Parts: sequence; structure tokens; C-alpha cells
Amino acid sequence: MIGIYGGTFDPVHFGHLRTAVEVREIFDLKKLLLLPSHQPPHRETPGASSNMRLEMLQLAVSNQSGLEVDTREIDRKGTSYMVDTLQLIHAEYQQQPLLLFMGLDAFAGLSSWHRWQALFDYAHIVVMDRPESKKSVLSDFLKEKQVNDRQQLKRSLHGKLYFQKVTQMEISASQIREIFFKQKNPAYLLPNEVISYIYQHKLYQDIECKQTSC
Repeated sequence: MIGIYGGTFDPVHFGHLRTAVEVREIFDLKKLLLLPSHQPPHRETPGASSNMRLEMLQLAVSNQSGLEVDTREIDRKGTSYMVDTLQLIHAEYQQQPLLLFMGLDAFAGLSSWHRWQALFDYAHIVVMDRPESKKSVLSDFLKEKQVNDRQQLKRSLHGKLYFQKVTQMEISASQIREIFFKQKNPAYLLPNEVISYIYQHKLYQDIECKQTSC
């Protein structure tokens, strides 16, 4: 199975990375593709450029086996629609089940995604669940997709919905941007290589990055 974990990664931090390592092991993935978006459709323009976010992500996973950075959304430019990306990845790995990983917040807004129901034509969706969270009420469409046995994800190439408990670290990219803006110490929130890159390129110092939407 191939995993896909998309995001803005503005910047990448240990919350992203711990989750990536964990789901790769839980699902015994051949590899997990980390997919930085060029321009996310549901957010403001990121604080760092797409190439800088890509470079930070590459620094963060350079020594981690099984995690690969996929550049296709950044290479494609324009607004990053996951359904278009999944279609391309599905064509590349036709005989491999694809698992699209997303957090609870993203899943809660899934119905606003571009052609969201078509995501299931190309991949399974795995929602990374918090241990203490309560399940939201699913639509009939999603109820039909949900499975409770992880092994069922291996038996078909796409079309299932699964909830997986993962370790949740109380770290957010907006919190980290705020730390850099206020010139506080970001140690132990993200890799040292990424911290050095941010300082080198003077990222997140603009007054606008005081806002969590930057």
C-alpha cells in the first residue's frame, strides 16, 4: 500500500512528522508520500513560498526511510485540488491500494472539497483520529464507505473510509509562525535543520504572520 499525506507544511513540524512515521508503521506502507500543496484552496496564501516549504520538508525527512516528498502539486502550480492529484498517483500505482491520510479538522470540511466524493474513486481515506475524540455523525454516503477492519483496505484498491487513532502532539504551524514572529525560542517543535532554514531566509517575520491565517 502507498500512503499520501498532503498539507501546506508552513512550516513542517514534529506533529506532521510523528504522524507520518506512525501511520507508515501501522499500515505497513511501502512508502508514504508527503505532498506539499502549491496553493491550498481553503486557506490564505501560505507565509512561505511553495519552493521554500518544499525545501524545508525535504530537509526534515532526508534521513527518514520510507518517507518521500512528492512535488507534483508544486510542479503543477495553480490551486491544488487533491482529487486531481490522486487521479495522477492512481494512474502511476494502478495495482497498489492508495491511502489518503487526513486529520479530523480536514475531514470535518471534506464536503467542501472540490469533487470530494470522487476521492474514493482513487483511494481509501484514513482519518487520523485523536484518542479522546468523539465520532461525528457521518452522512449516508460515508457510512457506506466506512470499515472497521484495517485489513479491508488491502483487499481493494480504493473506496473505503477508516478511522485510525494516532498520537496527537499539540503543535500547530500557526503557533510556530507566531513564535518566530515574536522572536521566541522554537526549539523542540520542529527539526533543527528547519529552524536554521527559517532563520537563514528570515521567514515568518512579517507583521502579517502575527495572524494565524498567514
